[in-house]
Amino acid sequence: MKLLLAEDDPMLADALKASLEKAGFEVELAPNGAVAEFLMLRHDFDVCVLDIGLPMVDGLTVLRRVRASKPTLPVLLLTALDGLEHRVAGLNAGADDYVAKPFDFPELEARIRALLRRSQGAGTPAQTMGKLAFDREAHRATIDGVPVDLSPREWLLLELLLTQRDKVATKDAIADAWAVERGESGPGSVEVYIHRLRKKLEGSGLAIRTVRGLGYLLEGEA
Repeated sequence: MKLLLAEDDPMLADALKASLEKAGFEVELAPNGAVAEFLMLRHDFDVCVLDIGLPMVDGLTVLRRVRASKPTLPVLLLTALDGLEHRVAGLNAGADDYVAKPFDFPELEARIRALLRRSQGAGTPAQTMGKLAFDREAHRATIDGVPVDLSPREWLLLELLLTQRDKVATKDAIADAWAVERGESGPGSVEVYIHRLRKKLEGSGLAIRTVRGLGYLLEGEA
């Protein structure tokens, strides 16, 4: 996934770039609004993380200008201003999400991945893997045409595993996806839901492999 990070604080930018690259993103840095606008208009990014308080051209102005030609580009705003009026201004400018500084990186990563899942699911046909068909738009999963009954958390877990296909989904990423998407972090361990989902995927030609010490990987059965 190709990500643009527009942040003028060099220390924060370097730390975020390193963390995002460790999380599997290909990161392009923009130190000011003019560079961010240039890159966003001339290159294809899967998602952009845009600081509001950028020098030369502020983040909201960049976003308004870019939205005219790239209305579906997922954009998450970063800002030190957390008042209601600032959140409203960011959303009205075309932002898809908003994170106030200071923040914890796991939350930022979870919100970025949530934006990617929503953008990948918009207007696209059902994703298939093995005998599984996963239709985000219709919120429907089938195995060989037979509907699979999934709880909200099982749905989000399967969605994350499919989005992360060929990459390990960590327990933290799963927990963060649950919290961000549903606003809840209630009881029930990841292991319990992995066990339930494994049972429901029987006959799909897919298996959830435990990668010890790291997390889980969805792959075709051998």
